[in-house]
Amino acid sequence: MVRQYLNNYFQLTMNRLSINKHSGAFSPFIVTLIMALVFLTISRVFMSIWHFNRVDNANGWIEIILSGLRIDIATLSYIFIIPALVTCLGINQKYFNRVWNFIIRAWVSLALWLLVFMEIVTPSFILEYDVRPNRLFVEYLIYPSELTKMLFSGYKIEILIALVVSLLTLYFAWKYSIIFTVNKMLLPLYWRPLILIIVLLMGIMGARSSFGHRPLNPAMVAFSVDPLINDLTLNSTYSMLFAVKQLKSEDDAFEYYEFMTSKEIILEIRESTNLNINEYQSSEHPTQAFHKATYNGAKKNLVILLQESLGARYVGGLGGLPLTPNIDKLMKEGWNFTNIYATGTRSVRGIEAIITGFSPTPARSVVKLGKSQNSFFSIADVLKKNGYHTQFIYGGESHFDNMKSFFLGNGFIDMQDFPTFKNPNYVGSWGASDEDLYDKAHDQFNQLHEQQEPFFSLVFTSSNHTPFDYPDGKIELYNQPKETRENAAKYSDFALGKFFKKAKQSKYWSDTIFLVVADHDSRAYGDQLVPIKHFHIPAVIVGKGIEHHSDDRLVSQIDLPQTLLSLIGIDSKNPMIGHDLTKEIQGNKLRAMMQFYKNFAWMDERGEVVILQPEKRPAQFFYNRVSEALESSQIKDIKLINRARANALWGSLAYKNNYYQTSQ
Repeated sequence: MVRQYLNNYFQLTMNRLSINKHSGAFSPFIVTLIMALVFLTISRVFMSIWHFNRVDNANGWIEIILSGLRIDIATLSYIFIIPALVTCLGINQKYFNRVWNFIIRAWVSLALWLLVFMEIVTPSFILEYDVRPNRLFVEYLIYPSELTKMLFSGYKIEILIALVVSLLTLYFAWKYSIIFTVNKMLLPLYWRPLILIIVLLMGIMGARSSFGHRPLNPAMVAFSVDPLINDLTLNSTYSMLFAVKQLKSEDDAFEYYEFMTSKEIILEIRESTNLNINEYQSSEHPTQAFHKATYNGAKKNLVILLQESLGARYVGGLGGLPLTPNIDKLMKEGWNFTNIYATGTRSVRGIEAIITGFSPTPARSVVKLGKSQNSFFSIADVLKKNGYHTQFIYGGESHFDNMKSFFLGNGFIDMQDFPTFKNPNYVGSWGASDEDLYDKAHDQFNQLHEQQEPFFSLVFTSSNHTPFDYPDGKIELYNQPKETRENAAKYSDFALGKFFKKAKQSKYWSDTIFLVVADHDSRAYGDQLVPIKHFHIPAVIVGKGIEHHSDDRLVSQIDLPQTLLSLIGIDSKNPMIGHDLTKEIQGNKLRAMMQFYKNFAWMDERGEVVILQPEKRPAQFFYNRVSEALESSQIKDIKLINRARANALWGSLAYKNNYYQTSQ
């Protein structure tokens, strides 16, 4: 009875609108277009109301709705231009029309399903990343096993809602699409050439949405310093498909930021390092120079304990939440960096900085780029050539985010990932728990020490990653429920404390330098072009012979690998532009660089910040460390802007021209 009512109601509505009668062959596209525009507008309005204060502060209501309509029309033009053009060529043949009607029904049903599904999953993605689904969404799809475990552990309700709504959309779209696909009037033969030209022009102009040399892109409708507000203007299907397009042709900083010649970039880069410019003599590798280690004793082992998603706001010793008593203790024992900033918001970006010292770019991390899979500089390769056993220890699957391929191609010889763990005590969505991980690391270090083999080990935690599953009864919960970011951070710190208790009593302790550092903050969000406060991370170096001191200098993640090589006594000729922090650094050379999607931030020791945005003039701010806010600056420091531009372009230039390639 309900089904019959819906059938009659929908047919009556169609008759009143006379869509089939007046639009003939194009009625499926017109109906779908209207329905999609209404749905996407409602979705955008609801999400804007959800973030009412941020939209209101940006005076963004009109911009979001009008520019959003422009984006939606462009999206639908891309989706329907091909079937609309084929429809113009409709053949007056019964069998062909029957097949084509089926194809159109499938096309519009799948189109509506995609649009609805992407909007339904958007709120959860925004809660996690503070933007619409983008390349991160696409990159997670590449790893279905890890994605499935994560979703079913922490997003059961969201999955159920998305599944039910999207299936209902698919069902009703398919069922009722027959009403406006059967008995369509074919276009008169003599009108087809003209209508074909009109449809082609409308489709192209709708998709391009611009008379300029560049088609519509997210930068054209961006108007706010708040990245989420700019993303609300988009729809999630457009955002996701735009990310797919960018993945096919890797992003190049030169496409986004103001142009500089290679000569200008190289000169600025060389002058921004702490070396004398005369020490750079290679044109094949413009930043390659000899770096003399400060420590000249017997070579030491190196262990990097990379902490998943641990921003400074979760570290008590940095003024954050009281979740990390063990890291806080290490900070009082070792070399504590109080003012260090990550280069990005992904684990592979942190790995890129800490293992290769490579500058961040708008493209994916070099961990995932094609040309960097072999013979790309890394400290692992330097240490392997110096007789070190180089290994990666990870509780999950090392193929995730292409880590295994990149590591094995660039200096690592030993992958100790989940398949090598024997009977771990607890296995979560991302693999073995941090306690199991550190037990594994401790055993490995003991074995390597007994073999009298110097070793370098990158140990990567995973318990502090959504959906935050970890063993029961280990910590006193900070908040409820158990599976929260705060509790997971506290558990990860608990596991770290257990490890150091054993490490300090081990035989390898006296020969090893340890770096405890975060890959990035858990979630970078806010109403600023680059939320700098969410790039602030902990980093502390400990080990026998490392004296305690708090280092308040401005530090970037890319400074760490150069510093570590110097601390363990390894001289090297390398292309890294990071500072060796064991040495005195001129104040005007201290800086941090941060890549936030397509925006690049350069901050100097004074707190002066230059932010580069795609196809826009550089913006200058002052970062107030007390309020953790960017304040508008009237100063236009051309020299600072040029240095920021050069560094923003350097990574792409170096990658394209193989400046980071090494000879094997």
